[in-house]
Amino acid sequence: MYARAWARRAWIEHGNGLLKEHVGVLSSKVHAATVMMNRTKKARMCNAADDTRLVWVDLEMTGLDVDTDHILEMACLVTDKDLTIVAEGPNLIIHQPEEILIGMNDWCKEHHGKSGLTQAVHNSKISLQQAEMEMVSFVRQHTPQGRCPLAGNTVHADKRFLDKYMPHFMNHLHYRIVDVSTIKELCRRWYPQEYRHAPSKAASHRYVGCQSQV
Repeated sequence: MYARAWARRAWIEHGNGLLKEHVGVLSSKVHAATVMMNRTKKARMCNAADDTRLVWVDLEMTGLDVDTDHILEMACLVTDKDLTIVAEGPNLIIHQPEEILIGMNDWCKEHHGKSGLTQAVHNSKISLQQAEMEMVSFVRQHTPQGRCPLAGNTVHADKRFLDKYMPHFMNHLHYRIVDVSTIKELCRRWYPQEYRHAPSKAASHRYVGCQSQV
C-alpha cells in the first residue's frame, strides 16, 4: 500500500514538474512574442516618418463630374519609394441614396452593376464621413503630415473628388501627385519597344485596380 501511495505521489510530483516546465516555456514564448511585437510597433512608428512613401488611391464614382457625381468606393495603400507595399488600408464602400444610383450614366450602371458595386453601395452602412475618418486614421499611422503625395493612375480625377468630399484626408498629404499615366505617356514616347510589352491594365473597376497601379 505504501509503495503504491509513494508511486502515486511521485507521479503527481513528476506531472506537476512537467506542467511547470511547460508553463515556463510557454511564458518565455509569450514574452519573446511580446518583445517582438513591441519592436515591430516601434519600427513602424519610426518608419511612419518616412517622407518618401507614396499614398496610392483608387476611387469608383457615379461619374466624372465632381459637381454632380459622388464617391462609391475607395481603396488605399501605402508603399515605400521602391513601390513595396508597406500597408494596405481598408477597402470602403460608401452608401449612397437610391436616387443617386438611379441617376448614374449608362456606363456606370453597366459596369458597376456587373461588378456588384451598385448592390454593395445600396447595402453599405458606411457614410462618407465615416469613410474619411477611417482613411485619415490609416494614412496618419503610416505617413508624416503633409509630406507624402497622392499616387495613382490618372489620379488627378480622383484628387478632384477627394478635394471636395474628403478635405481632411487631402490635408494630410503633400500637394503634389504621382500620376502613373504620365509615366506611361513618357514611356510610350521615349521607350516605345518596352511600352509595347507592358502588361495591359485590368478592367475590373474595383479594389484590385489600386494594387495594379503600383
